[in-house]
Amino acid sequence: MKQLAVLLVFLTTFGATAQKHDGPNMRQRAKADMTAEQLATLHTKKMTLVLDLTDKQAEKIMAINLEEAERRKVKRAEIKAKKESGEWKRPTSDERFEMENARLDHQIAQHQKMKEVLTEEQYQTWKKLKLKKVMNGKKKMQEKGRRG
Repeated sequence: MKQLAVLLVFLTTFGATAQKHDGPNMRQRAKADMTAEQLATLHTKKMTLVLDLTDKQAEKIMAINLEEAERRKVKRAEIKAKKESGEWKRPTSDERFEMENARLDHQIAQHQKMKEVLTEEQYQTWKKLKLKKVMNGKKKMQEKGRRG
């Protein structure tokens, strides 16, 4: 009976670890195949659940999310095309400064748009979620031995 229990535990453990695993980027690859509208819809629905948005707020945020998703898709496509053509190279410190400056300007604009749509309480909750997401990303980068 004891041997049967050990065998059962072994088979259960082996079965659980033998499941197909596509790596840590499996979710990112699945999202890369989605259209900008699909990504914006999912993001808006998640925000609706967390922030308890009204229908009008959800419509406005859907427009903001759609614009953002389309911008990201275009940016990824540009980078991918440059890498495939071989013309991509590491940016200089001035180019990095310009990119970071543009990114921060865009973030400020996004925050202003969200502040116009959300109530004060919803906006504070949204900011906390954004901060948590950023900190989680930094933590993952540090674990992988990259920057952060």
